[in-house]
Amino acid sequence: MMQPIKKKRKKRTKRLYFTKVHEEAIIQYCITSDRYERDKLYGSLIQPAFSEMVDKIIYTYKFNNLPNIEVLADECKIWLTTILAKFDPEKGHKAFSYFSVITKNWFIQKAKKNTKRLQREVNCDDVYHQANNEQFITKNHYDENRAKREFWSALTGEIEGWKQMSLKENEQKTILAIEDLMNSIEDIEIFNKKAIYLYLREISGLNTKQLVASLSNIKKRYREFKHEWVNGDPIW
Repeated sequence: MMQPIKKKRKKRTKRLYFTKVHEEAIIQYCITSDRYERDKLYGSLIQPAFSEMVDKIIYTYKFNNLPNIEVLADECKIWLTTILAKFDPEKGHKAFSYFSVITKNWFIQKAKKNTKRLQREVNCDDVYHQANNEQFITKNHYDENRAKREFWSALTGEIEGWKQMSLKENEQKTILAIEDLMNSIEDIEIFNKKAIYLYLREISGLNTKQLVASLSNIKKRYREFKHEWVNGDPIW
């Protein structure tokens, strides 16, 4: 009896929105002074790539929690056009990496400004509600928590980005353990650094030496993220 012929499934191809073609288009845009050629390169290749890059960064790093995010997204896309010609390929940076970092930093600055605005509103309310101190304390506590949520939301997105990198197996295990810790933080009673190490070691299955080595590299990435969050400066 003949076996039925199985149809081969077509492999899904990733939608590559920022390829070598787009990289070369940006370089050519920066080199040429011909207005017509620039407009053609931007309209056909660069603008669609920038648009999708911005949308993906908003989703990946959870900037969609910011108020008026659709307006901010449009503003960022326009801003990218104003700095496009400043890209210098001779510095050794890939266009995608360069514009991804400065776009992420642009949104980090917007998140910081939003946090400062909330804090200023709290300060104004402090004067206005002097007769009702309890109400002010409640609002101040709410806005502080909101600022913390924005930071943790951005950090969660940053960790998602780390997982896409080519990491060593132990680093991957450590990052997954950290994610598990962050997701379960309200259900776990951890009071000191040693307890955190024990918890991470138990989840990851790594010994102390392996865990410390992996955390060393992860801490560097965290310090870079926090530096960007505080200062908004790209780190190369």
